[in-house]
Amino acid sequence: MTTTLRAADVLARRLFDAGCRHAFGMPGGEVLTLVDALEKAGITFHLAKHENCAGFMGEAVHHADGAPAILVATLGPGALNGINVVANAHQDRVPMLVLTGCVDAAEEQTYTHQVLDQQSVFRPITKATFRLDAEAAEVIADKAVSIAMEARQGPVHLDIPITVANTPATERGIRRAPAGATAATGETLAQAHGWLAEARRPLAILGVDAMHEGAGDALKAFVEAHNIPFITTYKAKGLIDEDHPLCLGGAGLSPLADKHLMPLIEDADLILSLGYDPIEMRTGWRDAWDVAQTRVLEIGAEPNTHYMHHSGISITAPLAPTLAALSDGQTPKDTWTNGAFKTAKDGLAKAFPTDEDWGPAGVIAETRAVMPANTLASADSGAHRILLSQMWTCHEPRALIQSSGLCTMGCAVPMAIGRKLAQPDRPVVSFSGDAGFLMVAGELATAAEFKLAPIFLVFVDASLALIELKQRQRQLTNTGVDFAHHDYAAMGRAFGGNGYTVTNRAELRAALTEAQDSDKFTVIAAVIERGGYDGRI
Repeated sequence: MTTTLRAADVLARRLFDAGCRHAFGMPGGEVLTLVDALEKAGITFHLAKHENCAGFMGEAVHHADGAPAILVATLGPGALNGINVVANAHQDRVPMLVLTGCVDAAEEQTYTHQVLDQQSVFRPITKATFRLDAEAAEVIADKAVSIAMEARQGPVHLDIPITVANTPATERGIRRAPAGATAATGETLAQAHGWLAEARRPLAILGVDAMHEGAGDALKAFVEAHNIPFITTYKAKGLIDEDHPLCLGGAGLSPLADKHLMPLIEDADLILSLGYDPIEMRTGWRDAWDVAQTRVLEIGAEPNTHYMHHSGISITAPLAPTLAALSDGQTPKDTWTNGAFKTAKDGLAKAFPTDEDWGPAGVIAETRAVMPANTLASADSGAHRILLSQMWTCHEPRALIQSSGLCTMGCAVPMAIGRKLAQPDRPVVSFSGDAGFLMVAGELATAAEFKLAPIFLVFVDASLALIELKQRQRQLTNTGVDFAHHDYAAMGRAFGGNGYTVTNRAELRAALTEAQDSDKFTVIAAVIERGGYDGRI
């Protein structure tokens, strides 16, 4: 007996074919057929406590398996609860399929309860939005997956009418052919080849586009062949092991790091922007170099339409073949013989020391020292994220995940849950400020229900530390940034996990050690002094 395929089945099977094995959300009656279709296709649906957190769990799974994330939400309030994480996916270049229920086109003409134009809501924060139709279900499904995964990656929204999901549909094997990888050729490549040959102080900046291309090996071979020091954006950390002698670490939001990096940029005679997307950077990186004074070669996934920086040569092509073509016939040479690279590298090491007795830097240093080298980390937005992104050494891509383009709070805890679900054999730790942790503390119940054992580390100073710092810097009255101390360790225990409050490195070391041996999640509340980030970020 042949089972009739529904439109929802056609969509779900296309998602399975794209590598999806997990979906997250909170169902309503309008998406029950969709959830059933996902399960039948081999995609497990996971119930979260909030749609926004569900999306971040899905993103974390994407960082583990490379498949598009799946967020499922019912119509109206369910769909709107996911707005933040969808906007984050758009700015952080995360492929995500946002599947929302909706009433049928005919019904919405006379039925207004919970009805709104969801496509208009999602259109500005997605790469595309579709309304599923049974006759075109396979075409729409393939378009959605293809658009989400093509450079630059991002979210695609599908509104799924209630009866359409259950309507019979056919499957014909429709697939868009992927674009082939081609390198630059002709006069542009010849000019870039000449610039590289003449450079004596080259400097590379590696970004999230390079990570999406999986270009780490090609980049490592390239910088080693030409002795080129490199900086990464926060999301590109680990694209080349950060223990590499040419690595200058991450950059993006830290004025302290920029004190050492900007002089090197000014001294460079060739800047190579390699898969560099400036959406992660603070305003101090706008026009960080003068193309009238410095040669700038840009190789990226898309043409430069942001105008945050400019280049003398801009090549829109895949990195690996283009870098190979640039290297062809080049002779290795010494670079940065004036000592400026060593000065910058030494200065960064002193700016972010690992030997502080306590405070936020001490917490990060101790955690990095205790946790295994293969630990996977997530970071919430706040002052701690800036410090963490400078101090946390990554040995592989996506070893530290965070909201970097949108900088949204409340992402670290659900990201850690999703990452641990996808990679249960790897140690996983999240770093949250106390305010961000309070936003999503209910997802501790999800960690317990999933029987997962990530470590949730909370910086406790009872303040929106980064905003309070900016408030003081502008000599404004302290308003709306401080709140009460709460027992975060007790919250962990209340939801069925472990909980510890620590006030020094020895206590933190003991808590981390016990957490790694536990089969339950652990909340570690690290109490630090207010003002602990002053002069450190």
